[in-house]
Amino acid sequence: MKWLVRIPIALAFLGLLAFYQMYLSSRPALTIDPATLAGDGSTLDYCVLPTLDGSGKAAAEIPKGNTPGCGYDHFPLPILADCTEPLPEGAADLRGLWLGVEGGHVGHVERVEQCGSRTVVTSSGIIHDYGPNSTAGLNTNDTEGSVFFMLGEREFCARTSASMIWNDGILDFHVFGWGPVVVKRYLDGEQLVWEYADGSTTRMDRLCTLPETERVPAPRGRRVALF
Repeated sequence: MKWLVRIPIALAFLGLLAFYQMYLSSRPALTIDPATLAGDGSTLDYCVLPTLDGSGKAAAEIPKGNTPGCGYDHFPLPILADCTEPLPEGAADLRGLWLGVEGGHVGHVERVEQCGSRTVVTSSGIIHDYGPNSTAGLNTNDTEGSVFFMLGEREFCARTSASMIWNDGILDFHVFGWGPVVVKRYLDGEQLVWEYADGSTTRMDRLCTLPETERVPAPRGRRVALF
């Protein structure tokens, strides 16, 4: 009988601990270059990509990008614009700007940057940056982008962390860096395929310029999580 009482108490405690860690724990330090965050990435031609010939900076020399607050308020400049480190063996080149045209998230727009062993996905107010950098750890460590609740003027949104590991040309996202694969990205012909944790599969076509509707993110609390 004691276990019948203790088990629900233990589960409730773990639930409260998880809630605290996700929503109330201290936010990760904002380590992104302020000039990159302040700049306007909506006017660039994303069909013109950096040449990864090793002539410029390496990935580890550039500050880590992450989400400001619960989301950026305009599309920032590329994080890895000055990086020219070649991609590692086994990595597919997913770089560019992509639009969901078929499947679960039609209309979704995301920018993928790569340099060396580093990958940055920017979309829907969120910046996920994995790999060697000059200011923080390897894993993404930021927010999920949707406001869960507010206290006065303060916004609370979920913490998120993941690794991005290449597996035979597929970019696997492992939750917390060590957990199961929750997201996959890979090329299929000329399209980028995004398999998301909700069970959806979205096929995306390449764009050269950011659509006007994406220059300012969706209203807070309504963003699409991307991992």
